[in-house]
Amino acid sequence: MGREINTVGVVGLGTMGAGIVEVFARNGLSVVAVEIDAQALERGRANLAGSTDRAVAKGKLSPQDRDALVGRVDFQVGLAALHSVDFVIEAVPEHLDLKQQIFAELDRVCPPHAILATNTSSLSVTEISVATHRPHQVIGVHFFNPAPVMKLVEIIKTVVTTPEVVADVEAMCARLGKADVTINDRAGFIANALLFGYLNHAVTMFEGRYATREDIDAAMKLGCGLPMGPLALMDLIGLDTAYEILDTMYRRGGRDRRHAPNPLLKQMVTAGLLGRKSGRGFYTYEKPGSPVVVDAAAAVEGEASLERPITTVGVVGSGTMASGIIEVFAKAGYEVLSVTRGAEKSARVCETVKTSLNKGVVRGKLSEADRDQTVGRITWSTNLDHLADVDLVVEAVVEELSVKKALFASLDEICKPGVVLATTTSSLPVIECAMATQRPADVIGLHFFNPAQIMPLVEIVSTIRTSATTRATAKSVIAKLGKTGVGCADRAGFIVNALLFPYLNDAVKMLEASYATADDIDAAMKLGCGYPMGPFELLDVVGLDVSLAIQRELYLELREPGFSPAPLLEHLVTAGYLGRKTGRGFRDHTHR
Repeated sequence: MGREINTVGVVGLGTMGAGIVEVFARNGLSVVAVEIDAQALERGRANLAGSTDRAVAKGKLSPQDRDALVGRVDFQVGLAALHSVDFVIEAVPEHLDLKQQIFAELDRVCPPHAILATNTSSLSVTEISVATHRPHQVIGVHFFNPAPVMKLVEIIKTVVTTPEVVADVEAMCARLGKADVTINDRAGFIANALLFGYLNHAVTMFEGRYATREDIDAAMKLGCGLPMGPLALMDLIGLDTAYEILDTMYRRGGRDRRHAPNPLLKQMVTAGLLGRKSGRGFYTYEKPGSPVVVDAAAAVEGEASLERPITTVGVVGSGTMASGIIEVFAKAGYEVLSVTRGAEKSARVCETVKTSLNKGVVRGKLSEADRDQTVGRITWSTNLDHLADVDLVVEAVVEELSVKKALFASLDEICKPGVVLATTTSSLPVIECAMATQRPADVIGLHFFNPAQIMPLVEIVSTIRTSATTRATAKSVIAKLGKTGVGCADRAGFIVNALLFPYLNDAVKMLEASYATADDIDAAMKLGCGYPMGPFELLDVVGLDVSLAIQRELYLELREPGFSPAPLLEHLVTAGYLGRKTGRGFRDHTHR
């Protein structure tokens, strides 16, 4: 029989601590809320009042329930007030010496049966526990911000935490209506270990002027369905907090260079640019604490005057991407010439496009007249020579460099001067396609996401030879398609894959190390970070062979040890376990 946890203590009443107080009090527990002095206590009281008042205003909490909730909280100055709690959790700033001092004092003050917990997101729970005479009763209970909303709690046991303490805390989390994952004490735990490498990589991308902050954030929101872009998320977390977490993970986690905080972060923190809480970080906000951005990037003046008129578009290829791109251009009013190798493939693409358009009619998203007009704008061909008069060619053939280079050499001979030649490659160097022609200034990457009809993002990839006219024309065309175009330079993975696949690879390495199960890692990223899919769900959908190929490209270009493909990923691909398409990847899909 586990211990009864009826009275809990919370130390530190900032945003996180006040949120944890609210979670406990909402679920009927008596809470002793402690701060260092009267002024800090009042701020904590205001934090709780602000959060519960917002919940009432949104209709998520009745005024009576709010009053009952607040009535369960006993606000006190000093740790001595925790003399009779069953469980205590600290949520003070991420400084080891401060937490150790608090735990030494809690050890003296709290009753012998009390569980002592830390909400640390990056520090060693073991190092905190040794400040007490009861390390076996010390545990990490990592809530996510905002605690009343986020479902996930990471429970971190040390090598000496007793199974009874773990069981009691798991039972308490269930009582709070939270989903918990129980793991060992390792830098970053699950969510932060996977999240912060990705965030740091995004800062490096921005610092190197590879892409603008808006384009990096838009790419990850629209390309991966994430709730926020990485730089906006850094501003929300706080750049000082992010720096501390990365620095701790770098020192504790084997000195992986990808966790070494980007120098720009340190400069911004030193300059007091901490994100939303200070009113300025990667973005500038209306006032400290406000989510309203006031310095949105202005459009580049004069670029529109550079663009060439585009009325006819050629699409080369017969796969899923090609048929999706044909549909997108034809729907947007362009005359489209589809070129495939052979009448059979042409007929298949034609059927695919018509089937997709018919679905649009059935779902009420397209009228029959619009469908017929769209089909009427498409011409079907099996001869590249027919591309002689188009204004834009979009290549969507197989992802093999030799095939693409041969095609671009042919297009160079066939197409009229001034045509924009675009490749939809997701992983190959665009410059290689450009240099297969005598007109590299006219070549650009237009990376559509699958399915092209639905996904709103297109990465516009310029090489060092792409002209301003070609870039302006491509941006204009993508806007006319109703898509969001994000510009970036020609580097492996562009924006989305360069940020996404190292994160997926890190998840595989975490599984390989037996640190957590695939289910727990997926749950942590979905519930703790708001991702639409966990990394292993996503890998099985994308295909393990595709994922491995992209990761190899990234590693070959960057030569960063942390980017080397996880051996487990290599082994699964060798064994033919490629994900959903073969019925088995990280999970068995044959019985689902």
